[in-house]
Amino acid sequence: MTYDLVVIGSGPGGYEGAIRASQNGLKVAIVERELLGGICLNWGCIPTKALLKSAEVFDKINHLGDYGLTGEKPGFDFEKVVQRSRAVAKQLNGGVGYLMKKNKIDVIEGFATLEPGKDAPKVRVKLNKGGEQVVEAKNVMLAVGARAREIPAIGAVSDGDRIWTYRNALSPNRMPKSLVVIGSGAIGIEFASFYRSLGAEVTVVEALDRILPVEDKEVSAEAQKAFEKRGFKFRIGAKVTKVEKSGAGVKVSVEVGGKAEVLEAEGCIVAVGIVANTENLGLEKLGVEMDRGHIKNDSHGKTNVKGLYAIGDCAGPPWLAHKASHEAVHAADYMAGKKLSNLNPPIPGCTYATPEVASVGITEQVAKEKGLDVKIGRFPFKANGKAIAAGEPGGFVKVIFDKKTGALLGAHLIGANVTEMVQGFCLAITMEATEEDLQGTVFPHPTMSEAILEASLDADGRMINL
Repeated sequence: MTYDLVVIGSGPGGYEGAIRASQNGLKVAIVERELLGGICLNWGCIPTKALLKSAEVFDKINHLGDYGLTGEKPGFDFEKVVQRSRAVAKQLNGGVGYLMKKNKIDVIEGFATLEPGKDAPKVRVKLNKGGEQVVEAKNVMLAVGARAREIPAIGAVSDGDRIWTYRNALSPNRMPKSLVVIGSGAIGIEFASFYRSLGAEVTVVEALDRILPVEDKEVSAEAQKAFEKRGFKFRIGAKVTKVEKSGAGVKVSVEVGGKAEVLEAEGCIVAVGIVANTENLGLEKLGVEMDRGHIKNDSHGKTNVKGLYAIGDCAGPPWLAHKASHEAVHAADYMAGKKLSNLNPPIPGCTYATPEVASVGITEQVAKEKGLDVKIGRFPFKANGKAIAAGEPGGFVKVIFDKKTGALLGAHLIGANVTEMVQGFCLAITMEATEEDLQGTVFPHPTMSEAILEASLDADGRMINL
């Protein structure tokens, strides 16, 4: 059968792109080698949030006295915590299957490779059930995602027992008493937060000079203080030289300031980035242009090969599910000749630890590097009524405006529920809002979102509630 579009990979980018293409009247098939929903739904975004919710509830129960409440000493069943996370992923996996049927999208289960074709590359699928199927289409969309980066040269490779990547950490064989987490990006910090909440001694190792290095420096500093208050230990500016099993645990050798140090723990999580899943697809034979392991594409997702698109993690940073979905939907509209969504939308970043971190747009450091003349406003949640009432006074909102035009350039948040609040800033930047627009917006009281208004007012020295 010939299709208008074959999508390879069924993560958020793949399945949403397939749905939009079907809505646009195209005949669509999607190829998946493992589980519908991809890594994000089955082994990433969704199950980690289920684990973190269990951790958040456990933290709250352990502080009942702060709310005038009493109760017996809480405990947890680690196996059931993990089972709940897996059940959430399974439920949503089934939901994607339903969406494929609803939108009349054929699902082909197997591993796809590409070969030269007429309108677009031909797709040869080694079927999971055995045999092969060759599929031809007018367009092919690669949404093959990425996997955890490992470093064999120093032993930072998952063994599924004591040395983990995110996949092992989501479905562990035990609750570790101590962990070394290599990498302080969102993935490393989220797992560190989860396991620390359940009582593990956690040491986070970061090669750069601060944790959460893509975030604004003020946010990184505030986050480190908050995590240290929770009992985290950090080794900053630390180069990992060796990871090895030792006795019943692991040894992680690091160099900090020219001095060697050995960190010992029951387990280790390797969270040092990702690698695009671009091997063994036949890209070399097609002459697909690459950039440091990622597939090069244009603003519509098109590669240099006729009829071939690439979106999401396999096409480069930022490696975020919502970025993949936006790119896929845009590409599906483009190939169908439909009205296109915003070409360059602001992409928010979120870290779902305790406290949460969220940001969109440029940091203060980037603004300075670009030589921009900016105004900056800040407002702490300790002066926000809702945050105080909720027992969540930590953190702040920081906004960056262009001094000349008043345009909102960036927003950086740390505190409770800020991953839900950041979308207001995304909309503001998309709509080209200015500080005047934010200052003239009515925010409901009492809400933590009022900190957005106060931070905007602070940029002009007109903050009211502090």
